[in-house]
Amino acid sequence: MNEEHISEIIKGILSETASKDQLFDKQRMETAINDGIKKADELGVGVTFCFMDAGRVERMLYHMPNANLVSSELAPKKAWSAISMKEPTKDISKDIQPGAPLYQMETMLDGKLVSFPGGIPLTVNGQIIGAVGVSGGLIEEDQAICEATVASFMKEIQ
Repeated sequence: MNEEHISEIIKGILSETASKDQLFDKQRMETAINDGIKKADELGVGVTFCFMDAGRVERMLYHMPNANLVSSELAPKKAWSAISMKEPTKDISKDIQPGAPLYQMETMLDGKLVSFPGGIPLTVNGQIIGAVGVSGGLIEEDQAICEATVASFMKEIQ
């Protein structure tokens, strides 16, 4: 491996990182959250939104004034769980029940793993680039608001 080859590899990694960073544009996240707020208002519920990138770094957190306080803890956990498990949080529960393959995983992760609806991974070209977590309503409401937020975020990406 020569210096030129190493340089090309580094350029590729930096280019990939920069393009992922561009996906988490402040305006794109704000627009998606605003669309999520519209859905939350339709349902009459206050929620917290969390955008997290694939490295599990919170990119944006917004807590609606009428959201309950626990939602500010759960929304990031839902995003983290969706990334870590590579699936929507609504699909995790079946795998961690007694007798299921991942039984007791929640307790092994010191309460980080959330196994109820409201967390959805963001996927581009089959690769998870991050996730959205929404918390504050009933689980069905969180899921519907999260779906609206993800749809808005992904609108111009795919």
